[in-house]
Amino acid sequence: MASTLESDDVQDKPKGRRPWLAIIRRLGLRHRDRILGHLLDLDAHDRYLRFGYAANDEQIRAYVDKLDFERDVVFGIYNWRLKLVAMAHLAHSVDRSYDACAEFGVSVLRSARGHGYGGKLFSRAMLHARNTGVQLMFIHALSENKIMLSIARKAGATVEYDGSEAQAYLRLPAATFETQVTELLEEQLAQADYRLKMQARQFWNFLSDLQDVRRGVREGRHRSGS
Repeated sequence: MASTLESDDVQDKPKGRRPWLAIIRRLGLRHRDRILGHLLDLDAHDRYLRFGYAANDEQIRAYVDKLDFERDVVFGIYNWRLKLVAMAHLAHSVDRSYDACAEFGVSVLRSARGHGYGGKLFSRAMLHARNTGVQLMFIHALSENKIMLSIARKAGATVEYDGSEAQAYLRLPAATFETQVTELLEEQLAQADYRLKMQARQFWNFLSDLQDVRRGVREGRHRSGS
């Protein structure tokens, strides 16, 4: 796994600038189509950084079809239009002897970059990993993917290079009561945020339909009066 990020997705914001609020929601089976749509929106270079190769549409569909939402965890960030603009995949090892390990990958649409979403998703994934007993979190990325590797370093990870590829390893402390409560509250906040965005979208759709009706009435009156 790898990432599609820009410098502002990892660096701290300048002082005095209002931080960008990112509500991160856990995604499930019913969000598979949204996940697919998000990944298909990535251009060729972003797909190369995210998957480590120039994944075509069929390869992306195969990846999404194989997502195991019972074993792995997928987090996402929606904009106010309920478009999935950033997502992270925390994949647990399928080998029972490495069940305390998990791999992280992230992608952010170009239109949503510059708000630190990559770093926020990494922090959210770390929190969940700790609470589920993961002891070692790692990232497999291309060596040129400096932003993803910078996020890992900032979190305390060790980065090893092997030619065009790199591995970042981060040892996680055990969960605490505080981390468990924090994750619970963050998930409740994310669900509430999603409901509000859904209601807002329904309201604006209603207004749009109402305007269409009014426009049709005006046009009908104009034709009848001509």
